[in-house]
Amino acid sequence: MHILLIHQAFAALDEPGGTRHHELARQLAGRGHRVTVITSPVSYLTGKSHGKKKTEEKVKFHSALEGEVVIIRSYVYPALHRSFIHRMINFFSFMASSFIAGIGIRHVDLVWGTSPPIFQGITAWLIARLKGIPFLFEVRDLWPAFAVGVGVLRNRRLIKASEWLEMFLYRHADRVVVNSPGFIPHVKKRGARHIDCVPNGADTEMFNPQSDGYEFKHTHQLEGKFIVLYAGAHGMSNNLDVVLEAAKELQDQSNLVFVFLGDGKEKISLVQKAEEMALPNVCFVPPVPKIEMPEVLAAANACIAILKPISLYGTVYPNKVFDYMAAGRPVLLAIDGVIRVVVETAGAGIFVQPGDSQALVKGIQYLLADPRRGKSMGQNGRLYVQEHFDRKALANQMAGIIEEMGEGKTTA
Repeated sequence: MHILLIHQAFAALDEPGGTRHHELARQLAGRGHRVTVITSPVSYLTGKSHGKKKTEEKVKFHSALEGEVVIIRSYVYPALHRSFIHRMINFFSFMASSFIAGIGIRHVDLVWGTSPPIFQGITAWLIARLKGIPFLFEVRDLWPAFAVGVGVLRNRRLIKASEWLEMFLYRHADRVVVNSPGFIPHVKKRGARHIDCVPNGADTEMFNPQSDGYEFKHTHQLEGKFIVLYAGAHGMSNNLDVVLEAAKELQDQSNLVFVFLGDGKEKISLVQKAEEMALPNVCFVPPVPKIEMPEVLAAANACIAILKPISLYGTVYPNKVFDYMAAGRPVLLAIDGVIRVVVETAGAGIFVQPGDSQALVKGIQYLLADPRRGKSMGQNGRLYVQEHFDRKALANQMAGIIEEMGEGKTTA
């Protein structure tokens, strides 16, 4: 099969950001399929260019079964993180340029659209219908519900139009795939007919839980420190002010350091706040490619996953949690909901009340006082991910769905 993926936020292993689709595409190629990805030359995480001089560049790699992945970088308006308006222009520019690029790709058997951003879903649907082939819509974020909940989207007309667009795509997709079971009631209520769950997970073979991350520690002068790591986006949803408050409470612990790794719209303000608070125990590190993340996570003694205390966030399966667990590191989980069930069932970490810096302080103090317990939690998490959330098994599940759709080639 030839599968066309429209994904503005696609990131390869040598780039920062979530690599779920890169890993899925590689597994599809390993089954003999051809995958063409249309993506942006601007990083969705950092808002900066990937360093590609050409607006359209093809990158190929082959599997033993001669499958192929081709990555095409289509033009976007570059000011992704400047403001809400600029962000919308960025999304619409990719929506248009990816359509032009996609409609010219020949012999496609299935179009795979993914959200967010949701607007690229329209591109994927339209290309699928014009080519008379199946349309798979993947939901990684309940947009616009999350945007409304966090206060990013407030205009009633825009909210109404966004909700209409969301329902249109759910109803017109041949199949809807969600990456968390918590999303199923939402998409079903809004018109999705055939729903599959292919959850987030991790490539456990990528991580070595026995490593101590010496290179990362040495580079950042963190030898001998108990490292509490947050890795990921620094945005409004991530509630990282709470982590800074916890760092303030624990600043007298000379052997403890908080490492913030990543980028996002709120990073500049977080750095400024940490400076104003004169925190000696906080270190900000730029994002690194996924291939370097095993070394980063190996250096950590505990890893934080945190979101604002909004009820809708109880539906998510954050990718970082599975990477933390695959690396064999205990999770400090400030998210209540379906991911809490995973962490507690696995015995992989400590739940702390979202939005409560004192609860986070207590969780860190517990791990500081009993490092062997933390190691045991990490081992539990690693084993649980291997059994239930290994990326190869999940990729095979996604491949099965795509192959089933390709055989039927039904349209809505």
